[in-house]
Amino acid sequence: MDQILSNLPLLIIGVLLVGFLVFTGFRIGPRFLIRRIAGLVFVVLGVTFVTFILGYFAPGDVVVNQLGVHYTPQLARALRHLYGLDQPWYVQYGTYLNNLLHFDLGRSWLNYSETVWSILSLFVPVSATLGLSSLALAIIMGIPLGMVAAVRANTRYDTVIQTFSLVFFALPSFVIIPFYQLAMIWLNNQGLPHLQVSGWGTWDTMLAPIVITAINSFAGYLRFTRTSMLEVLRQDYVRTARAKGLSERLVLWRHAFKNALLPLITITGPTIGFVVTGLFITENLFNIPGIGQEGINAIVSRDFPVVQGITILLAVTVALMNLVTDVVYGLIDPRIKVS
Repeated sequence: MDQILSNLPLLIIGVLLVGFLVFTGFRIGPRFLIRRIAGLVFVVLGVTFVTFILGYFAPGDVVVNQLGVHYTPQLARALRHLYGLDQPWYVQYGTYLNNLLHFDLGRSWLNYSETVWSILSLFVPVSATLGLSSLALAIIMGIPLGMVAAVRANTRYDTVIQTFSLVFFALPSFVIIPFYQLAMIWLNNQGLPHLQVSGWGTWDTMLAPIVITAINSFAGYLRFTRTSMLEVLRQDYVRTARAKGLSERLVLWRHAFKNALLPLITITGPTIGFVVTGLFITENLFNIPGIGQEGINAIVSRDFPVVQGITILLAVTVALMNLVTDVVYGLIDPRIKVS
């Protein structure tokens, strides 16, 4: 019972995903769904092979690095046997795949008492909170402003909005974050109200990372929305809707925006996969205990099971979101349906 309760969130997500796939299978046809799921399986297998091979042929000896001054040939042999490193690569990869089929990502080489699953469950929620919050903020700000820019194309409103979006799009987070931190330190030295420059868990530590992360995505959504809306607004059916006397709001939301959704869905699906699995630069600069920073630490310490677990999580999440994106395509646009 305790094991079931500890895995309850994964079970709920699994049940919801199966229900969604069954529903869409009836709506858009099983052939469409089976082809997409088969593609997902091959992608994940390819990622596991590439990740394993890169770790296997990586320079250096992880056992020597871990033992350090305590190195002896006997301890090294024992540790290699414990990790299975004394077997041929194809045997190691077969064991690795067999463990994956049982949802076993192995144990951390840096701390063998910790499983990779326990490490992921500790750090992924923080990254998911940061990434999804920033993505939601970017969508809420970017799509309405993109629609305004499209409706008022080639006016001063459009020029101002595009100028700001271009500036935000061109400034990467590793440039914005140091300037923000210097500004907060200066305010602190002057005794003025300020926000924290590192950490996570309180509103004053979470606000800046979420807003700064949202800035780049916001600019992208704004420009994508503007381009897509401009193309749709030139179509004959939009002019026909206006000629029928429909209100401008009804024309924009029911006729134009609905047909401009596909490009936005295209960038939203994979983006969700990437933000859930960590924002490496943001987490590192803000010292946020997320999966991105943990991934960097695992790479530096050559903790390959953790690196492989994070890579597989990223691949599975992105592949699943691509599957969901394809399914949503079929639900929104009947022309994409494959019966």
